[in-house]
Amino acid sequence: MTLEDAKQSLKHTFGFDSFRPMQEEIVQAVIEKKDVLVLMPTGGGKSLCYQLPATVQDGLTVVVSPLIALMKDQVEGLVANGIKAAFLNSSLELDEHQDIREQLERGDIDILYVSPEKLITPNFQYSLKKWNVQLFAIDEAHCISQWGHDFRPGYTQLRTLKESFPDIPIIALTATADKTTRKDILAQLKLKDPKVFISSFDRPNLALNVLPAKKRIERIITFVKKRKHESGIIYCLSRNQTEKVATALIQEGINAGYYHAGMQSHERAKAQDDFIHGRTNIVVATVAFGMGIDKSNVRYVIHHNLPKNLEGYYQEIGRAGRDGLPSETLLFYS
Repeated sequence: MTLEDAKQSLKHTFGFDSFRPMQEEIVQAVIEKKDVLVLMPTGGGKSLCYQLPATVQDGLTVVVSPLIALMKDQVEGLVANGIKAAFLNSSLELDEHQDIREQLERGDIDILYVSPEKLITPNFQYSLKKWNVQLFAIDEAHCISQWGHDFRPGYTQLRTLKESFPDIPIIALTATADKTTRKDILAQLKLKDPKVFISSFDRPNLALNVLPAKKRIERIITFVKKRKHESGIIYCLSRNQTEKVATALIQEGINAGYYHAGMQSHERAKAQDDFIHGRTNIVVATVAFGMGIDKSNVRYVIHHNLPKNLEGYYQEIGRAGRDGLPSETLLFYS
């Protein structure tokens, strides 16, 4: 596997003529079997940094992902490009699960998505030792750090990965991590002499607007009606607020849905799928929505309330304008 092989796959598999900034250097480091930490803004092309090497190396890339819906979305996109990808999680029927394991035994899968909880089970690690794993990719790596804005206890169990698989390189990726969080990611994953890549976080195509909370529902409705054929995300702090705001929009004839962690898993999956495929233009959601969502034409992100922290705010507004076209954000304060 060489960088030239990767460049050929970039064009013929992914349809790109050239790398985005920093991608080539990161892919080169992965090819050289280095441990890598990548900080790159939402929409910067992080996923390609491990997906591309997986298409030209002989073996399996295992991707740790925090959300079932995110795994499904990523795998669908890869399969559509002719890449042999799959996921293992609780959404699968027993026969589907068995079929994927049989494909793994035969070496017929290049990229496998799993949760951190799945990855560290003894039975699964026993299987991994037979599957010719070439790379572990830790997506949303800030989730491992208690200093990060989206700490997930399941991620801390990844501390044992280097002990179990000392010779397999790790690439950890995130869109948001301050200096303390970066140090914590490196320490907890026990990365050996890692190459650290930090991209520019400037998003010049985003216009940021801040408004007082007075009459915010009316202002949101007016804003959305002027952009009725565009896609947007509205973030609220509570589950109840998401439903109230979505209902207010629907009553005005606006094509909207809502998403929060209190919904049944199939309801959340449908809400996400409807938004990604344009059956609804707007999703009103808590911060449970959006991590890793592959929708490049979101034209605006609205915060109904002040976000909990700056890191989370940056990641959430970063879901607008991933195609590089002009996009807007609104933040209401009280």
